[in-house]
Amino acid sequence: MEFRESLFWDTDPKKIDFQKNAQYVIERILDFGRDDEVRWLHNFYDHSLIKSIVDKSRCLRPETKSLWALLLKNS
Repeated sequence: MEFRESLFWDTDPKKIDFQKNAQYVIERILDFGRDDEVRWLHNFYDHSLIKSIVDKSRCLRPETKSLWALLLKNS
């Protein structure tokens, strides 16, 4: 998937390693991603990894963290 440059404003999206930088990618998409980017995220990463990152993240905005914690609670 080709991501918006504004989503990863602090780096070149073409140089991101989606496995090594999974936490960075997941946090950024959950905080600022559009619907299509969030759908990609859920298809690309394991749901338990997403849930784990939401639980331990210190970078997600509080309202984003609360929303995704509720949405992922039973997944």
